[in-house]
Amino acid sequence: MLDTIKTILTNTFNPTMIDVVDKSHLHKNHAGAKEHGGGHYDVLIVSDVFANKNNIKRHREVYKALDQFLANHKIHAVSIRAYTPHEWEQPQ
Repeated sequence: MLDTIKTILTNTFNPTMIDVVDKSHLHKNHAGAKEHGGGHYDVLIVSDVFANKNNIKRHREVYKALDQFLANHKIHAVSIRAYTPHEWEQPQ
């Protein structure tokens, strides 16, 4: 699933940096994960596509790209950190 998420987000956003981490093992007894078996993922993505967009719009775009997996419960939850290259280069 990690490779699939990375591929979809790479094809959609052409990021300069992307990191996807499977955190499902930390949520194995979580009700939604138990019911549907979907995973929990942390996404860090840096792309020019996010310029002039607030965090809500950035997150919506990532969710839209992954919608098919959210709808069929292969992904239960996604934590998203989305930046422009300029933001990423600034001290955090």
